[in-house]
Amino acid sequence: MQHRHPHVSLGTVSDGARRTLSRLVGYARAGRFDAPFRFDLLRVGGVSVGWLAPLLLLVGIGLTDFGTGGEFRTASWLVLVPALAAALCGVWGTAVFVALGLVAYLVVDRSWPHHFQTGLPDFILIAFGGILAVLACAVRVRGEGRMLHMMDIAETTRRTVLRPLPPVWGGLDHAAVYLAADSEARVGGDFYDIQPGPHGTRVLLGDVQGKGLYAVEAAAALLGTFREAGYHEAELATVAARLETRMLRHREHTRSLGRDDGDRFATAVLLGFPLSGPPTVELAVFGHEPPLAVGPEGVRALPEGDGLPLGLCDLMGAAGPPTVRRVTLAPGETLLLVTDGVTEARDRAGRFYPLADEVSRALALDPRVIEPARLVGFVRDGTLRHSVGRLEDDTTIFAVRPRVTDGETPWDGHSPS
Repeated sequence: MQHRHPHVSLGTVSDGARRTLSRLVGYARAGRFDAPFRFDLLRVGGVSVGWLAPLLLLVGIGLTDFGTGGEFRTASWLVLVPALAAALCGVWGTAVFVALGLVAYLVVDRSWPHHFQTGLPDFILIAFGGILAVLACAVRVRGEGRMLHMMDIAETTRRTVLRPLPPVWGGLDHAAVYLAADSEARVGGDFYDIQPGPHGTRVLLGDVQGKGLYAVEAAAALLGTFREAGYHEAELATVAARLETRMLRHREHTRSLGRDDGDRFATAVLLGFPLSGPPTVELAVFGHEPPLAVGPEGVRALPEGDGLPLGLCDLMGAAGPPTVRRVTLAPGETLLLVTDGVTEARDRAGRFYPLADEVSRALALDPRVIEPARLVGFVRDGTLRHSVGRLEDDTTIFAVRPRVTDGETPWDGHSPS
């Protein structure tokens, strides 16, 4: 999925090759050797080359047997060919290599004088091993098919909860990367969205406590409320209050079902970009890391805020939603929002990823890092490099920047979804 060594220069390599290389590096770093990894590894130019390894093994064993003395025969090693094919090829491909292995054995064995031939016992060994290899391959292919089907379902779920966003949405340039800690399901408790409306454009990023489908359920509930309230409500404080109420209602519902996640909460950052006036952003923080403002003049953290995580106001006796703060943005500043998969990423020595320092250093070397897509890509690569590709928590990196052109406002009066 999107990992790469940041210091490797890919030169004039095509975009497709670059994406494939970065996926393979990420799979290897994360210790993944599942079906998607093999499918990427065993394709060159879109063509499968999984058959090449067992073919080379077959030829190598045959040539070795021809080149050795009669006291040391390697023909029986041909039983390894269908075993390797079972791991890399399909069922029919494995069956073909079983047949090739048997034919190769007969050719090689009969080329020796009779007293050096290994004869029927080794032929039976290769045939029996080939049958087992075909059966094992059938089991593997069936299991991988089920896994890929489940991954497709998870991808559909992810796209439903985290809907795709147009390239420029609500007057904002934006870019996002979502990496689930459960790499097989590719869906977790992080959530984000942009909602344009007649009162401005609202942005939400958050992290539901816990993992799994129950966390996804809570994220979906919050996003649904955000999309409605972010469109209809004039005040960002009202949107914040609606989110708190929704989390409390969700907790009450799960508690009534007798589930053990009735005390679930979520941290979040809520932003509001007004339709007109000076370049400002309204900010409400629910126990989350505040955004970083990354601009030509450097990197600065926005105010931390005083809000508790969503769903904890009733437990802590807090009075209402967090304070909404208004912050002036410098020209060209991009807001960087991340979840704790970034801020709590650790290296082998247990050190946290120094996000602000790393972004500052990158900005000094390349001012174009303030562009949302470049900024998100840099933080993604840095996080994976720092954590050696092993994510302990869902990771979301989201960057937004107001786009203002002559005669255009972030909200154009139409009714977006």
